[in-house]
Amino acid sequence: MEIHHYIPELGNLALTFAFGFALALSIVPFWGVRKNNHPIMELAPNLVVGQFIMTAISFGCLVYAFATDDFSVINVAQNSTSLLPFEYKIAASWGSHEGSILLWLLMQSCWNIGFAVFSKQLPKDTRTLVLVVLGWISVGFYAYVIIASNPFERTLPYFPVDGRDLNPLLQDPGMIFHPPMLYLGYVGMSVPFSFAIAALILGRLDTSWAKWSRPWTLLGISCLTMGITLGSWWAYSELGWGGWWFWDPSENAAFMPWLVAVALFHSLIATEKRGVFVSWTLFLAIAAFSFSLLGTFLVRSGVIVSVHAFANDPERGIFILGLLAFVIGGSLTLYAMRITHVQKDRTQYAAISRETTLLMNNMLFIAATIVVLIGTLFPMLHKQAGLGAISVGQPFFDQVFSWLLIPFSFVLGVAPMMRWKQDNLNRLFKSNIYVFVVSLILGLAWVLGQFGQWNFTAIVSASLGCWITLISLRELFKTAQKLGWAKIPKAHWGMIIGHIGFAVTLAGGGMATQFTDERAVKMHIGDKVELSGYTFHLKDIEATYDSNYEGHGARIEVLKGNQPVGSILSEKRFYTVQKTVMTEAGVDVGFTRDLYVSLGTQFDDGSWGVRLYVKHYVRWLWAGGILIAIGLIIAIADKRYRRKTGKLQERAA
Repeated sequence: MEIHHYIPELGNLALTFAFGFALALSIVPFWGVRKNNHPIMELAPNLVVGQFIMTAISFGCLVYAFATDDFSVINVAQNSTSLLPFEYKIAASWGSHEGSILLWLLMQSCWNIGFAVFSKQLPKDTRTLVLVVLGWISVGFYAYVIIASNPFERTLPYFPVDGRDLNPLLQDPGMIFHPPMLYLGYVGMSVPFSFAIAALILGRLDTSWAKWSRPWTLLGISCLTMGITLGSWWAYSELGWGGWWFWDPSENAAFMPWLVAVALFHSLIATEKRGVFVSWTLFLAIAAFSFSLLGTFLVRSGVIVSVHAFANDPERGIFILGLLAFVIGGSLTLYAMRITHVQKDRTQYAAISRETTLLMNNMLFIAATIVVLIGTLFPMLHKQAGLGAISVGQPFFDQVFSWLLIPFSFVLGVAPMMRWKQDNLNRLFKSNIYVFVVSLILGLAWVLGQFGQWNFTAIVSASLGCWITLISLRELFKTAQKLGWAKIPKAHWGMIIGHIGFAVTLAGGGMATQFTDERAVKMHIGDKVELSGYTFHLKDIEATYDSNYEGHGARIEVLKGNQPVGSILSEKRFYTVQKTVMTEAGVDVGFTRDLYVSLGTQFDDGSWGVRLYVKHYVRWLWAGGILIAIGLIIAIADKRYRRKTGKLQERAA
């Protein structure tokens, strides 16, 4: 047997060693903390390095097995084929349930080693205990992979000639980027969680843990934001009808930890700056990671029905449920035991103050999380109670979120302008009323001027987007007048960019939801169809193919008046291994609109079914998500996060 046939065994062995390093990390340094033994505590970073190296080797072996078509590995045989393009062979390594969990562990080990490298300025016992908690989390997932979800199991003595192919829905560039980024965000919530648990164990329930965990929280939210944004874009481009968010249970599973994590970040600001909300911030740190684990359970246990769900295996679901119960139950028990020792708020604040607006902000985020949680779990609970099948769909979520977004957007605009401890309502009213009026006028003019019709939802979303943008820019200019452009802290720049990013997403979401023009037609070659001022001309039907599919592509030229706009190719693909037909939409991208074409089936008379869309401002959704992530990254670069622990100071929230 050639040497490369032993690569899966090497991967399995490396996985076992990684588990050993994680187990040692969860026990040995903890003993050092209990005994205040510094040499033993110093072992923690070395154990993290060992865990990372072994996990990387294990994951590399899995990728190698996919890249070399080693169909003696069950995971490869079930999720790849020799005909699969090479880039999708690599992506297929995390396209299965088993591979996705190993990717999770790789992301976890990356966060662990990143923290070990960039946290040397922290008190030794705090740093060590955070690594220990990260080790505890890792142990649970390594045990899950080894016992219930091993990606290196063999088909031997049977040896399939070829594999079953990767699900055609996953054969998209989104598969290459979306899962790794989303998992970085999921796992990133383990660091603030570990800070909170370390603070509870050590009894140091002051504000120090908040300033240490804040940059890690920012980085985790940034990754999660990009992961969700990429997922939305992937769904839009791949599913063939241009939907960008379906309130699918798997989408909700990623959205809930994002909502709690953003609430956590804003709470950390108040805790770090003013010494308030300490107990609340500790709870949010626990909740953010708990919702990440809940999302993992929902997607991988088979309790929900979703095109995104990975597994339908009750045994695996029970294992994850046990891990979920242990982490959430144990952390909340520790929280309940220790929370009475939390220092009282060191400052008092009035009802009109920035502290109050941040608290209102948190309440709205938690209310949104509860809505998503109920809407996601209620159908399952209803069915399990024997009351029959029921669905909670988009109308429910859209209606509830519409009313939550209005007060949230208003508070988001006002909060940066407010003073800590106490402010004056008359001052706020006088300084902001004209911005509010201008925002309403701009929103109204925007919708009526471009679309020529009254639409309440679109006008509100456009006006709120203008409100947040204008008031953020005014805050930026005021800060520049006070400090000078060169001295504006990066954290302040990050806040402004992040808030404007939310405004862009809000305006884009309202427009895209309310103003999508659609037409389903039958077209022969040479036919022309008018839609929203555009002419779609079916020029030709051409053959399309790749290594693992063949099909037809509709070449459509688009004109506006007599001016050519672009050429769109929409395909109907037949995947030869799985015998599956898929639609690959064609899109002409624009700043304020997308022209979206989806090719249907061919009729007996030789014509083709074609669905045409003009989607207004849909790109703004993802542009806003990118801006939010960029703002968070810029905030992390603030120099206060590079100072020694004793010199960390807040310059701007």
